[in-house]
Order: sequence, then structure tokens, then C-alpha cells
Amino acid sequence: MVDLVLTTFDWVPKMPRGFVRDVRVRWALEEAGLPYRVESVPFRPRDAEHLSHQPFGQVPWLTDGDISIFESGAILLHLGERSVALMPADPRDRCKVLEWLFAALNSVEMASLPWALLAFSGNSRDTPGWKVLDDFLEIRLQHLEPVLADCEWLAGSFSVADILMADVLRLVDRFDGLAGYSGCRDYVARATARPSFVKAHADQMAHFAAADGERPAAES
Repeated sequence: MVDLVLTTFDWVPKMPRGFVRDVRVRWALEEAGLPYRVESVPFRPRDAEHLSHQPFGQVPWLTDGDISIFESGAILLHLGERSVALMPADPRDRCKVLEWLFAALNSVEMASLPWALLAFSGNSRDTPGWKVLDDFLEIRLQHLEPVLADCEWLAGSFSVADILMADVLRLVDRFDGLAGYSGCRDYVARATARPSFVKAHADQMAHFAAADGERPAAES
């Protein structure tokens, strides 16, 4: 019996595929070699059972026996407690992983996600609002660039901090936001070349594609 169950949507539109955040959890599970299975909830409607696990109606969440955890950062921290492949045992190294994990979520993704959502929308970038978001992201990348140019992984060995940081940055890279930051771009390339990411990404793409034939044409 596999205790770890990852829950994601049964289907999403093509644009966000490969970037839905269950890929972070898949990646960590593959990296650690932890057995798991994937279950699905409807993309719509999002019912009371869904909201009891994820109060914002999002995915993913992970169940570990009788524990249910939402938010990708919290899930990765939980998995990190189960595997030194994700979180080192040494207290100093653990602290380094923790600070960079929270930096990925609170300093970098805080700037990158609004920028990416505007890029996703296809609206003109020649607006005052875009300039504000672009400048905000540029400041974060300017500070991150020398760090990533000077190390292979954020905390010495590969960890959950790298899963989160690389996943945050690859969304920026999708819209050429790393064009002027070779250190950041090379870091994303190193991370996403890992077999664990390659499998996690392929599995997510296959999962959503499998439901295409079951969706109305207007949704596909």
C-alpha cells in the first residue's frame, strides 16, 4: 500500500501544462525515490471535498497516511523530512536550504508570478503596469544572478530549495525573462536536465493530455 498520494487536476488547458505546481511535488518524489500514486479532482467544479484539502480550490495536495498537506512549499518541506536527497541532515546546511526555499517563494516568486501572469495574458507590454512588474522582477534577478553564477546548487548539494527556485525561474524563462541572466538560465538548465525533473514533467504532460478526448471542444 502506497501511503503518499499526490492529488492534481484531471485536466487543465494547454497553456499552463508543464507548469502546474504538482510538477514540483512529482520532481521531489522522483528525486527521493519515494513511491507514490497520483489521483485527480475535476478541473471544474471544485466541490466541498476539494476545498477541505485545499481551501483555495487549487492543486496540488499530498496525503501521507492520515496527513493531508497543501501548498507546494509545505509539501516539499514535509518530503524533505523523509529524505536526505531533499534536505541535508547537518543543521547548518538545513538552515541554508530553508532560507533559500523561502527566498524562492517569498522574494523571487513574489516578483515573478505577477509578471508571468501578465505575460500569459498576451496583453501589451508597453504599459505603466507592465513596467512596474518588469522593474520589480529585474531587481530580484539582478541580486540572484551573482549567487547562481557562483554555485551549482543553492545549499551545496541539490535540495528542495533548488526544486522551488528552478521551477520559479523556468516560468520566467518561458517568456524570455532570463535572456540577460546567464547564471540564472544555466542554473535552470542544470536543474531541468536532471532525470527526476524530466520524468516529472513528462508524467504531468501525459496526465493532462490523457483527458483531452473527454473534454468538450470549447474547453480543450
